[in-house]
Amino acid sequence: MGNETGGMGEDYAVRFLENKGYSIVFRNFHSRFGEIDIIARKEQYIVFTEVKTRDESCLAGPLESVTKAKQARIVKTALFYLQSHPVKLQPRFDVIGITTADGGRTVCKAAHIENAFCGREF
Repeated sequence: MGNETGGMGEDYAVRFLENKGYSIVFRNFHSRFGEIDIIARKEQYIVFTEVKTRDESCLAGPLESVTKAKQARIVKTALFYLQSHPVKLQPRFDVIGITTADGGRTVCKAAHIENAFCGREF
């Protein structure tokens, strides 16, 4: 999957979240620990969202690529973000899996897992 497909998946995820009432705070936040694709707010939460995009022809689905190691990097990056952008909101970690068709040109499925790092193994 190229950067173009990943960017398309992230753009889709932003619209998806906005349609669900989320306010986008930051996209592609980088630290020395890693990157967070989307930081959003909704109700009492600040939501750190990982977006994975995979074509339907791939053997593994998008959610399977969010490993424990990837989760740890996202948590460290979120802590770094919160140190420089303090808020009184409850942190939450979500994952959005985007499945595409037509060689990555069309989104055919989106799965949003809220509170995804809470004891889940993908």
